[in-house]
Amino acid sequence: MNKKPSLWQIISSVSAAFFGVQNDKNRQRDFTNGSVKSYIIVGIILAVLMVLTLISIVNIVLS
Repeated sequence: MNKKPSLWQIISSVSAAFFGVQNDKNRQRDFTNGSVKSYIIVGIILAVLMVLTLISIVNIVLS
């Protein structure tokens, strides 16, 4: 049952990894069936979105 993770599962895994709450079952799925490129791309996109969100929040608070 080596099924590739869906886009939602990749986003969920990367988000969980950001907060350090990934469970072992999902981690095993990611390492055995996932493509490292897709996780890196989603990770970069989520990191950029997080930075842009923080910048926006700081600008709103300071204005």
